[in-house]
Amino acid sequence: MMNLVPKWLLIAVGIALLALAPIGHGNYVALILCSWLIYTIAAMGLNLTLGYAGQISLAQASFMAVGAYITALMTMNGIHWLIAMPVSVAACFVIGLLVGFPALRVKGHFLAFVTLAFNTLLVLVLRNEDWLTGGSYGKSNMPRPDFWVFDTGMKSTVLSIPLTSNQKMYYLCLVVFVIFALLMYGLVRSPWGRAFKGLRENPIRAESLGLDIRRITLLAFAIGSAAGGLAGSLVSPVVQYIEPNSFALSFSLKILLMVVVGGSGYFFGPMLGAAVVILLPEFLRFTEGYYLIIYSALVILLMVFSPSGLMGVGGRLVGAVRPRRVTRGDMKEGAQL
Repeated sequence: MMNLVPKWLLIAVGIALLALAPIGHGNYVALILCSWLIYTIAAMGLNLTLGYAGQISLAQASFMAVGAYITALMTMNGIHWLIAMPVSVAACFVIGLLVGFPALRVKGHFLAFVTLAFNTLLVLVLRNEDWLTGGSYGKSNMPRPDFWVFDTGMKSTVLSIPLTSNQKMYYLCLVVFVIFALLMYGLVRSPWGRAFKGLRENPIRAESLGLDIRRITLLAFAIGSAAGGLAGSLVSPVVQYIEPNSFALSFSLKILLMVVVGGSGYFFGPMLGAAVVILLPEFLRFTEGYYLIIYSALVILLMVFSPSGLMGVGGRLVGAVRPRRVTRGDMKEGAQL
């Protein structure tokens, strides 16, 4: 059945459903959907570092903090979001190169400690440098962007469209998410993506085949960090309030949970993982005080019975339903029997 439906058609239907999702709902639902898209972008960046390149990072929330604070400082000084956003992404890319440099010397859990230290250090800097970041009080009342379109009437004027509501901000997040997902899809299917997979599976063999392990590792860290900066640049106008504790280590672990639950190394894994971590608790609120217990139990059961996450469960179901193709080897075995 899956082979009969073109992949592009399924993607188009998915985008259409996302476009219709906030219609008829209030600001709170739109805000939750914005959070899901934002964290999906951050998780997709971490999935590139962890799932494809096989490098453990516990600093994704810190890159979101860099993007959020740069965007907040620039927009509060009259600079448009369309300019502040690429500046934030570029800054996180450069910082990712600097933080990723220790990855050339340490591996495994040692690298996790390096990124953990960076996350902790950044939170302390944001908390103490109150002259720039506002300290523990953070930054608030960041302006939301407005865009311009040409009037289709008789007068060739320009109309301003301010994104004043959460619903309008959701569509901005959706457009950014779709563009970013397309770029990531092209990257993982490119020779660079195959190099990332080779680095994850067997670094020694990848190096023996001529791959520059240093450059591949740094590139994976930098691109994943830039994705965190992109997510942070959306946090600033959506929430309109940021403070250091919003990007503490617990949020990096939260993003890591999204990647693992969805399926590390799967392209659509972070999308499902972010939906579980962000949206599932909202659906379980009818259980009142028990929703966190139920949510935690479901995540534990998933990890016990399917370490490859939700995408692994989906692969098993598809493999059970789809008929097995008969190969020449099977025919030879049958003839011998």
